Amino acid sequence: MPDQESSQNSGGRAMIIALGLTLGLQTLATMAAFSLASMAPAVALDLAIDGNLIGLFVAAVYGVGILSAVGSVTFIRAYGPARVGQFVMLSVLLMLLVSGAATSVIDGLLGLALAALVMGAGYGATAPISTAVLVPRTPLQRRNLVLSIRQIGVPLGGVLAALVVPVVAAAAGWRAALLLQLLPVAIMMLALGWVRADWDADAKQHRSLRGLWQSVGWRQLLAPLANQAIARLSFTSFCFTGIQLCFVAFLVVQLTNDRQLELVTAARFLALYQIAGVVSRPIWGWLADRLLSARIILIGQGLVITFATLAAGFINPDWPLSAITVLCIAAGISAAGYTGIAYGEYARLGGARGTEATALGSAAMFAGVLVLPAVFSLITAATGDYLIAYIGLAALAFISALSLALSKPS
Repeated sequence: MPDQESSQNSGGRAMIIALGLTLGLQTLATMAAFSLASMAPAVALDLAIDGNLIGLFVAAVYGVGILSAVGSVTFIRAYGPARVGQFVMLSVLLMLLVSGAATSVIDGLLGLALAALVMGAGYGATAPISTAVLVPRTPLQRRNLVLSIRQIGVPLGGVLAALVVPVVAAAAGWRAALLLQLLPVAIMMLALGWVRADWDADAKQHRSLRGLWQSVGWRQLLAPLANQAIARLSFTSFCFTGIQLCFVAFLVVQLTNDRQLELVTAARFLALYQIAGVVSRPIWGWLADRLLSARIILIGQGLVITFATLAAGFINPDWPLSAITVLCIAAGISAAGYTGIAYGEYARLGGARGTEATALGSAAMFAGVLVLPAVFSLITAATGDYLIAYIGLAALAFISALSLALSKPS
């Protein structure tokens, strides 16, 4: 019994350490990715470029991240999740240096493009690393909860970028706001080195980096899509994440234009939406572990998103603030709250290939970030109204929920 207790305590510590480090990894990477966008006016003025081009930085990171998410699996197998995690932090470090320092001596737009490429090369690996580390160290009955907590790193990083970075930029300049992030990134690199002996014990370093990249079997990495349940989940992830970002990108503008709210008030509703997503993630994870299957919860979230997006299309000056509050909470707990249990499902459905399945999930989510907000913007520009665009989002959410409902439980 004492040996068994000691083993359980050791396993619990390993899980907590893994959760803390993967949460920190995700938070720092996301904060860096969104930092330039949070102080875009200052950056654009200093570099003498169009501020809208800085908005494309995040899109470029996610675009490159689609490839790095799928391709990261081979490198995780060969070098281990800790070593690949260090590479992710190295890509963040280089992005901060290129954006914060190199743009002072090279063309600003070229520097930002290079920074986005470097950042994207590592960013896509964050979720596959977490699956590779957390799944073996987490009891099955806690998997959804643990992965949901880890996924809080995305909105947490976004909040830090939105609240902390502009304050530092106002006090010390936008370059300093980037360069000050180097210290926590470097500390995370060292911390990942500390766990390498444990995390990378099964790594098989048998090729050079160049040879390993050439050996990436893209068809093999996409093989989990042959599983119908994973394919349906990937479509759902694409739609839900795209809708999540549509709310982030357009809610404040819509509330100031259509509901005629002050900017500060509209921003508070966006914050409420984000907070609802953060708070609900571990709750959904706990429910998926204890009471309901993740599939059932995702179906329910799809229906909530359907009604929330339809309602958002009818926002007008007569809407009471209480109705907007309900809408933001409903959208937040569904569109912004689903990702943790989705990654738990990828790990479960993927089985022995859970890391590959998670990588596909990340790629699907990143694609949603790229495609749906852009299409939403084009529709609103063409129609001069939000209703048609929101009806399109509602249709995608309903189709996603219906697809999951018609699939056989796995």
